Amino acid sequence: MRRVALGGSALFAFSNVRAALCYRFLMVDPEVRWANLDDARAVAMVHVDSWRAAYSGLIDQRVLDALDVDQRALGWSRWIASSISGQPTDDPLSEPHRMLVAESDSQIVGWATFGPGRDQGRSHVGELAGLYVHPDQWSARIGHALITRVERELLSGGRAEAYLWVLRSNDRAIHFYERHGWAADGVEKIVEAGGAANLPDTRHVRRLGSMLTLS
Repeated sequence: MRRVALGGSALFAFSNVRAALCYRFLMVDPEVRWANLDDARAVAMVHVDSWRAAYSGLIDQRVLDALDVDQRALGWSRWIASSISGQPTDDPLSEPHRMLVAESDSQIVGWATFGPGRDQGRSHVGELAGLYVHPDQWSARIGHALITRVERELLSGGRAEAYLWVLRSNDRAIHFYERHGWAADGVEKIVEAGGAANLPDTRHVRRLGSMLTLS
Protein backbone atom coordinates (compact mmCIF):
# COMPACT_ATOMS: atom_id res chain seq x y z
CA MET A 1 0.00 0.00 0.00
CA ARG A 2 1.35 3.37 -0.95
CA ARG A 3 1.44 5.95 1.82
CA VAL A 4 0.79 9.56 0.89
CA ALA A 5 2.42 12.20 3.03
CA LEU A 6 0.43 15.38 3.58
CA GLY A 7 2.36 18.61 3.21
CA GLY A 8 1.95 21.55 5.52
CA SER A 9 -0.67 23.31 3.39
CA ALA A 10 -2.68 20.10 2.99
CA LEU A 11 -2.61 19.45 6.72
CA PHE A 12 -3.67 23.05 7.38
CA ALA A 13 -6.57 22.74 4.93
CA PHE A 14 -7.63 19.41 6.46
CA SER A 15 -7.54 20.93 9.95
CA ASN A 16 -9.64 23.87 8.82
CA VAL A 17 -12.27 21.58 7.30
CA ARG A 18 -12.39 19.44 10.44
CA ALA A 19 -12.68 22.54 12.65
CA ALA A 20 -15.50 23.92 10.49
CA LEU A 21 -17.39 20.63 10.68
CA CYS A 22 -16.98 20.48 14.44
CA TYR A 23 -18.16 24.08 14.79
CA ARG A 24 -21.23 23.39 12.68
CA PHE A 25 -22.02 20.26 14.68
CA LEU A 26 -21.74 22.09 18.00
CA MET A 27 -23.65 25.18 16.84
CA VAL A 28 -26.90 25.60 18.75
CA ASP A 29 -29.96 26.96 17.01
CA PRO A 30 -31.28 30.22 18.48
CA GLU A 31 -34.50 30.53 20.41
CA VAL A 32 -37.29 31.78 18.14
CA ARG A 33 -40.29 33.42 19.81
CA TRP A 34 -43.06 35.90 19.15
CA ALA A 35 -42.11 39.56 19.36
CA ASN A 36 -43.39 41.80 22.14
CA LEU A 37 -43.36 45.56 22.70
CA ASP A 38 -40.10 45.45 24.63
CA ASP A 39 -38.34 44.17 21.50
CA ALA A 40 -38.89 47.25 19.33
CA ARG A 41 -35.48 48.88 19.81
CA ALA A 42 -33.51 45.65 19.37
CA VAL A 43 -35.53 44.92 16.23
CA ALA A 44 -34.70 48.40 14.95
CA MET A 45 -30.99 47.90 15.61
CA VAL A 46 -30.96 44.63 13.66
CA HIS A 47 -32.93 46.35 10.90
CA VAL A 48 -30.51 49.26 10.53
CA ASP A 49 -27.29 47.26 10.88
CA SER A 50 -28.42 44.54 8.49
CA TRP A 51 -29.55 47.08 5.89
CA ARG A 52 -26.19 48.88 6.03
CA ALA A 53 -24.29 45.62 5.62
CA ALA A 54 -26.51 43.83 3.11
CA TYR A 55 -27.33 46.77 0.84
CA SER A 56 -23.95 48.50 0.76
CA GLY A 57 -23.18 49.04 -2.90
CA LEU A 58 -26.69 47.98 -3.92
CA ILE A 59 -28.67 51.10 -3.01
CA ASP A 60 -27.79 54.77 -2.51
CA GLN A 61 -25.29 55.04 0.37
CA ARG A 62 -26.94 58.28 1.49
CA VAL A 63 -30.10 56.30 2.25
CA LEU A 64 -28.14 53.84 4.39
CA ASP A 65 -26.29 56.61 6.22
CA ALA A 66 -29.58 58.31 7.05
CA LEU A 67 -31.13 55.27 8.74
CA ASP A 68 -32.03 56.13 12.33
CA VAL A 69 -32.45 53.51 15.06
CA ASP A 70 -34.68 55.71 17.23
CA GLN A 71 -37.02 56.46 14.35
CA ARG A 72 -37.16 52.80 13.36
CA ALA A 73 -37.78 51.77 16.97
CA LEU A 74 -40.80 54.07 17.17
CA GLY A 75 -42.19 52.62 13.95
CA TRP A 76 -41.62 49.04 15.05
CA SER A 77 -43.21 49.73 18.43
CA ARG A 78 -46.40 50.81 16.66
CA TRP A 79 -46.18 47.87 14.26
CA ILE A 80 -45.76 45.28 17.01
CA ALA A 81 -48.60 46.82 19.04
CA SER A 82 -50.92 46.60 16.03
CA SER A 83 -49.87 43.03 15.34
CA ILE A 84 -50.46 41.88 18.92
CA SER A 85 -53.89 43.52 18.98
CA GLY A 86 -54.88 42.03 15.62
CA GLN A 87 -55.00 45.38 13.84
CA PRO A 88 -53.63 46.01 10.31
CA THR A 89 -49.84 46.35 10.42
CA ASP A 90 -48.85 47.50 6.93
CA ASP A 91 -51.96 48.46 4.99
CA PRO A 92 -55.39 49.44 6.42
CA LEU A 93 -57.01 47.03 3.96
CA SER A 94 -54.74 44.03 4.58
CA GLU A 95 -54.77 41.44 7.33
CA PRO A 96 -52.22 41.92 10.12
CA HIS A 97 -48.82 40.31 9.92
CA ARG A 98 -46.87 38.81 12.82
CA MET A 99 -43.23 38.97 13.90
CA LEU A 100 -40.88 36.32 15.16
CA VAL A 101 -37.55 37.21 16.78
CA ALA A 102 -34.46 35.04 17.18
CA GLU A 103 -32.40 35.29 20.36
CA SER A 104 -28.83 34.21 21.02
CA ASP A 105 -27.35 34.69 24.49
CA SER A 106 -30.53 36.61 25.42
CA GLN A 107 -29.93 39.14 22.63
CA ILE A 108 -32.19 39.61 19.61
CA VAL A 109 -30.07 38.81 16.57
CA GLY A 110 -32.71 38.46 13.86
CA TRP A 111 -36.39 38.72 13.08
CA ALA A 112 -38.98 37.88 10.45
CA THR A 113 -42.42 39.24 9.59
CA PHE A 114 -45.06 37.26 7.73
CA GLY A 115 -48.76 36.73 7.17
CA PRO A 116 -51.34 36.64 4.39
CA GLY A 117 -50.16 37.95 1.03
CA ARG A 118 -50.52 41.73 0.79
CA ASP A 119 -50.44 41.95 -2.99
CA GLN A 120 -53.70 42.14 -4.88
CA GLY A 121 -55.28 38.73 -5.29
CA ARG A 122 -52.66 37.00 -3.11
CA SER A 123 -54.29 37.00 0.34
CA HIS A 124 -55.03 33.27 0.03
CA VAL A 125 -51.31 32.46 0.12
CA GLY A 126 -48.65 33.36 2.67
CA GLU A 127 -46.05 36.09 2.43
CA LEU A 128 -42.64 36.26 4.06
CA ALA A 129 -42.54 40.04 4.24
CA GLY A 130 -39.14 40.54 5.84
CA LEU A 131 -36.26 38.55 7.28
CA TYR A 132 -33.18 40.23 8.70
CA VAL A 133 -30.24 38.91 10.69
CA HIS A 134 -27.59 41.03 12.35
CA PRO A 135 -24.42 40.89 10.21
CA ASP A 136 -22.38 39.68 13.19
CA GLN A 137 -24.58 36.55 13.13
CA TRP A 138 -24.60 35.76 9.43
CA SER A 139 -23.93 32.08 8.66
CA ALA A 140 -24.81 31.13 12.24
CA ARG A 141 -28.14 29.41 11.43
CA ILE A 142 -30.21 32.39 12.60
CA GLY A 143 -31.84 32.87 9.20
CA HIS A 144 -32.41 29.13 8.89
CA ALA A 145 -34.17 28.98 12.25
CA LEU A 146 -36.39 31.94 11.36
CA ILE A 147 -37.40 30.89 7.86
CA THR A 148 -38.22 27.31 8.84
CA ARG A 149 -40.37 28.55 11.74
CA VAL A 150 -42.16 31.00 9.43
CA GLU A 151 -42.84 28.21 6.94
CA ARG A 152 -44.32 26.01 9.68
CA GLU A 153 -46.51 28.84 10.99
CA LEU A 154 -47.85 29.64 7.53
CA LEU A 155 -48.53 25.98 6.77
CA SER A 156 -50.27 25.39 10.11
CA GLY A 157 -52.39 28.45 9.34
CA GLY A 158 -53.72 26.80 6.20
CA ARG A 159 -51.46 28.38 3.59
CA ALA A 160 -49.70 25.72 1.55
CA GLU A 161 -47.95 28.24 -0.70
CA ALA A 162 -46.01 31.41 0.07
CA TYR A 163 -44.03 34.11 -1.66
CA LEU A 164 -41.51 36.82 -0.88
CA TRP A 165 -39.90 39.77 -2.62
CA VAL A 166 -36.13 40.22 -2.71
CA LEU A 167 -33.93 42.88 -4.25
CA ARG A 168 -32.87 41.56 -7.64
CA SER A 169 -29.20 42.40 -7.05
CA ASN A 170 -29.05 40.92 -3.54
CA ASP A 171 -27.21 37.73 -4.49
CA ARG A 172 -26.53 36.68 -0.90
CA ALA A 173 -30.20 36.77 0.06
CA ILE A 174 -31.29 35.07 -3.16
CA HIS A 175 -28.82 32.24 -2.57
CA PHE A 176 -30.12 31.83 0.98
CA TYR A 177 -33.75 31.61 -0.18
CA GLU A 178 -32.91 29.21 -2.98
CA ARG A 179 -31.15 26.91 -0.50
CA HIS A 180 -34.40 26.79 1.44
CA GLY A 181 -36.52 25.89 -1.57
CA TRP A 182 -37.75 29.30 -2.69
CA ALA A 183 -37.54 29.86 -6.45
CA ALA A 184 -38.00 32.92 -8.65
CA ASP A 185 -41.20 32.75 -10.71
CA GLY A 186 -40.30 35.52 -13.17
CA VAL A 187 -42.46 38.25 -11.62
CA GLU A 188 -40.78 41.56 -10.82
CA LYS A 189 -41.84 44.98 -9.57
CA ILE A 190 -40.29 48.35 -8.79
CA VAL A 191 -40.62 49.42 -5.17
CA GLU A 192 -39.61 52.15 -2.76
CA ALA A 193 -38.27 51.07 0.62
CA GLY A 194 -36.56 52.88 3.46
CA GLY A 195 -36.29 56.08 1.42
CA ALA A 196 -34.72 54.35 -1.58
CA ALA A 197 -36.74 54.56 -4.79
CA ASN A 198 -36.85 52.52 -8.01
CA LEU A 199 -35.64 49.28 -6.46
CA PRO A 200 -36.21 46.22 -8.67
CA ASP A 201 -37.62 43.33 -6.65
CA THR A 202 -38.06 39.77 -7.88
CA ARG A 203 -40.66 37.37 -6.50
CA HIS A 204 -39.76 33.95 -5.13
CA VAL A 205 -42.33 31.29 -4.29
CA ARG A 206 -42.39 28.13 -2.20
CA ARG A 207 -44.85 25.25 -1.91
CA LEU A 208 -44.95 24.66 1.83
CA GLY A 209 -46.77 21.34 1.60
CA SER A 210 -43.52 19.77 0.40
CA MET A 211 -41.12 21.47 2.83
CA LEU A 212 -37.62 20.04 3.05
CA THR A 213 -35.72 19.62 6.28
CA LEU A 214 -32.49 21.51 5.68
CA SER A 215 -29.43 21.45 7.87
